[in-house]
Amino acid sequence: MRIASYNVENLFDRAKVLSSSEWSDARPLLDAYTELTKLLQQQVYAAADKTAILRLLDTLGLTASDETALFLLRQNRGRLLRRSANGTVTVVADGRGDWIGWLEMKRTTVTDLAVRHTAQVVHDVGADVLGVVEAEDRWALRHFNADQLAPLGGRIYGHVMLIDGNDERGIDVGLLTRGDLPIGCITSHVDDADLAGPVFSRDCAEFEIALGDGRTLVVMVNHFKSKGYGGREATARRKRQAQRVREIYEQRRADGFDLVAVVGDLNDHPTSSALAPLLGSGGTGVAAKPSDLRDVSTFSGFDDLGRPGTYGTAAKTNKIDYILCSPALFATITAAGVHRAGVWTASGKWEMYPTLKREQDAASDHAAIWADLDL
Repeated sequence: MRIASYNVENLFDRAKVLSSSEWSDARPLLDAYTELTKLLQQQVYAAADKTAILRLLDTLGLTASDETALFLLRQNRGRLLRRSANGTVTVVADGRGDWIGWLEMKRTTVTDLAVRHTAQVVHDVGADVLGVVEAEDRWALRHFNADQLAPLGGRIYGHVMLIDGNDERGIDVGLLTRGDLPIGCITSHVDDADLAGPVFSRDCAEFEIALGDGRTLVVMVNHFKSKGYGGREATARRKRQAQRVREIYEQRRADGFDLVAVVGDLNDHPTSSALAPLLGSGGTGVAAKPSDLRDVSTFSGFDDLGRPGTYGTAAKTNKIDYILCSPALFATITAAGVHRAGVWTASGKWEMYPTLKREQDAASDHAAIWADLDL
């Protein structure tokens, strides 16, 4: 059986603001979007809140109009703002109950060729169990399965599952399995919280897969807090997420599950302090003990295609995609590696698909990572 993890970076569309090639351009807009979204949910808008709302709207370019190239302010019933003919803009709502509407990011359609390249990667990897990151929703995965994978031949996935997570942009984690590998119990952790607040930026979705011989494979699909912006706060959030995943993993082991895989985009490299609770002993409580999770990239026959990373330039510090295995599962590995043909490289560092001629047609910025298991 082959298990794989792949960040598909949205199958059909994504927020336009994320299309910027420079994080320095996108970061202030994303920060403003996040702060404003939180402010607009308050039941009462104090004078200072109204001043902040106007400031953040101006940052997003929404002062003069409800719509820009990147963002949209929906005012469906009631009004948040009044725009006067002389250019004055006033927050007229005194709280969330005074208007119905929301702030949203505009989306752009991924090129048809990019989607076909994504399908080609999934087809070529040929996983029986595939954890996916940054998929829009279950219907997007189902359409991808039927409309993109099926024409390439071979088996399509008989089981497709995704549960909405915590990301306001609608990028979630899911699982696809072959028809003879049904998905059983599903556990979401979107509401997990500690003293600092909600833990998971998206989710740590647990899927139990019946192997047909009485055994169960547990797959935990994750997408940790991005390194793109957030600095120390983002690093701390990733460590909290790693700590909680470790706790969930240890509980599953205590429940009697020997075959457990933690997969996904963990957004940090193996020696980072943030991932120490999963890959070492850098947490608290149970995570303070050495972890027995094994990264498939440490398998003696792991094929990294000459580059250690899984993202972008594939440098060592860009090793951010993982399949972590419990000891019993790691012992079954017969082969493992990455598939990088759908990732763009301008300098020819690796072989791409012949049809991949420009960056915007790349399948993803991430390579797929896979492991063959003798179960």
